[in-house]
Amino acid sequence: MRFNGTVRRQLTGTVTAVAAMAALTASQAPDFVDAVAASREGRAAPGTDDVVWSEVPGDDSYHTELPPLVSPEPPAPLKPPKAGEAPSPPIVAPFRSEAGIPATVLAAYRKAERSLLRTAPGCGLPWQLLAAIGKVESGQASGGRVDAHGTTLTPILGPALDGVGFALIRDTDNGVYDGDRTYDRAVGPMQFIPSTWVNWAKDGNGDGRKDPNNIYDAALAAGHYLCAGGRDLTVRADLDRAILSYNRSGAYLRTVLSWLEFYRKGAHPVADGEGVLPISPGPGGANRPKAPVGSGTPAGPPGTGGGGGIVIGPQ
Repeated sequence: MRFNGTVRRQLTGTVTAVAAMAALTASQAPDFVDAVAASREGRAAPGTDDVVWSEVPGDDSYHTELPPLVSPEPPAPLKPPKAGEAPSPPIVAPFRSEAGIPATVLAAYRKAERSLLRTAPGCGLPWQLLAAIGKVESGQASGGRVDAHGTTLTPILGPALDGVGFALIRDTDNGVYDGDRTYDRAVGPMQFIPSTWVNWAKDGNGDGRKDPNNIYDAALAAGHYLCAGGRDLTVRADLDRAILSYNRSGAYLRTVLSWLEFYRKGAHPVADGEGVLPISPGPGGANRPKAPVGSGTPAGPPGTGGGGGIVIGPQ
């Protein structure tokens, strides 16, 4: 997660910010940064209800795969079977496999939705939004590599935020959450920056701990974060603002919205550890990060995911 700051609770509107977001919603054009720049004054003004973003370049990576296209009718088998042969399977495997969410991860998303329905009923948080962000941020906790309590079997870490290709965020937690005492890294299946986690931490599984590496805790914290400022996620402008508060990037917004619609059309549980891993570089995926060209910065250690190359987005 790329936020590091506060939420202003007063619910007076910001005409400039809403206008900029409305323009983005209508066009989703490449000049997104200009729309964001036009709304900065409104977001920073006293009395607004929006998230206060720091002005830094991109500070983390995310997976860029889009959901598979779904044919309105199931396709025919690849070829007619010969006598005595079983028919070849239709070409629906990519859709079915991508619609599978590891059982414990799916349970965490649904539990967070139920919790927010009680504590913030006006937000309208759908669990599918958490699933979409979890898919993009960590490949659903590395395909569901979590224990029975929802804690990842190995840490899921973003790249070191050392200012080379990403934001410069020096260590804020003495390495407690991310194991790095020099720079911060995004942590866990929902990719919280340590300083952000301190502000938004939740105990989603009732074990008395608030752990960004636990999918129940992280999903509930992400839900509260997305609902911040009195947002109503059934309203498209508020939905866009919530997603952009995770990563201020037009491409990120479109990617998350694509997965949101995909999961709304259907999803099913699969065994933990058997979820589809994204192949693009990023936290929790199958591939290690790639350092920016010419940076001389090595890729992160195996198993940490990390690094992609997003160049716009708040801390």
